[in-house]
Amino acid sequence: MIRPQRTLRTAVEFSGRGLHSGENVHVRVLPAPQGTGVEFVRSDLDDAPPIPAHIRHHSTMDRRTRLVRGSVEVDTVEHLLAVCHGLEVDNLRVELSGREMPGLDGSAKTMVDLFHQAGITDQRAEARVFRLDQPLYVRDGDATLVALPAENPGLTLQYIASFTDPEVEGGSFQLDVTPESFARDIAPARTFCLASEVDLLREAGLGKGATRENTVVLGDPQTVLRMPEEPVRHKLLDLLGDLQLLGADLHAHVIATRSGHHTNAELVRRLLDLMEEKETGGLIKHESGMDVREVMRMLPHRYPFLLIDRVIEVEGYQRAVAIKNVSINEPFFQGHFPDQPLMPGVLQLEAMAQLAGVLLLRKLENTGKLAVLWSIDKVKLRSAVQPGDQLRIEVETVRMKGQMGQVKGTGTVSGSKVCEAVLTFTLIDS
Repeated sequence: MIRPQRTLRTAVEFSGRGLHSGENVHVRVLPAPQGTGVEFVRSDLDDAPPIPAHIRHHSTMDRRTRLVRGSVEVDTVEHLLAVCHGLEVDNLRVELSGREMPGLDGSAKTMVDLFHQAGITDQRAEARVFRLDQPLYVRDGDATLVALPAENPGLTLQYIASFTDPEVEGGSFQLDVTPESFARDIAPARTFCLASEVDLLREAGLGKGATRENTVVLGDPQTVLRMPEEPVRHKLLDLLGDLQLLGADLHAHVIATRSGHHTNAELVRRLLDLMEEKETGGLIKHESGMDVREVMRMLPHRYPFLLIDRVIEVEGYQRAVAIKNVSINEPFFQGHFPDQPLMPGVLQLEAMAQLAGVLLLRKLENTGKLAVLWSIDKVKLRSAVQPGDQLRIEVETVRMKGQMGQVKGTGTVSGSKVCEAVLTFTLIDS
């Protein structure tokens, strides 16, 4: 079930108080080019890097989803991400004037209305899809999440609630997620808390922006629900937003029992591990990938010093992933400990540098330039790379300004980190 990537036709803006911080924040949601993904930018901070909405930038927090990049963070992004997932919007730039997204009416309905008013438009590239083919299970105390292969293409979510407060009944809700069902059945559901939790939340410094209008207080006789099973539907809203951090449409049946943001994130991490395992095995091919011939058109390196076999994924100008199949026929093995052959650490770093060159030189203004390595910092060589290994190399742009670029690189073998470094480049005319 393949669909095109999508973005908004025009920008939308809204303002409001953060549910937890109580601070007033203004937000602009802008269209973004295909392959960008959803990225958050703190407009109140000078030179703040974009924070991609991806599990790699997730930071565990109580009652909300936080994304962090370096010293910059954004809070309570799950409602906007749920809208992106539910309405199938892939590429956006979200500029906000503070740390926490506004809570608005406690649901995602306002943002759904704004997205519909702005219009959603198709882009040329295909959306990334991951179809689960084996069960995954997450448990944390009484909270469980089970992801099962789906009988049909698409995502089905089911939530089973069980509250500890004796005055509050549980409930369950199941949904086949489509843009229509999301907007109708999930988006209007408001956030909630138990009446017995209100004082504890205030003592913890949370809920400063919560009101009776934007927060359902369960166990309070004055509470009036907007729709049947509203708290359970909101749990599905949060789950859908956290699943957006996978960076791909998930085709699966997910059953949650008392799950929250912590267990949601753990499931996404396990899904990502499985997805990356299939990618490096060649079972998933991305439109953004590049074969070795395309790599050679961008880089001056040739055998035996071209250390990238295939670029399997590129996300805008922010991130790239490549693989190097390490063979005993590599010329360096003839002299580097022949009885116990090891891939030299400097060549692992060189593979990172070559992939970083691919990422930096993709920008149109860098056409015809060379990425010259300036410095290598924070190097760690953690484990041996041997013949028969598949080295998975990942680089992410930390800073790009003028003719200077800095990336963070990591290398893994079978899911275990073997090397990492921060590389700084200058771009010169070739």
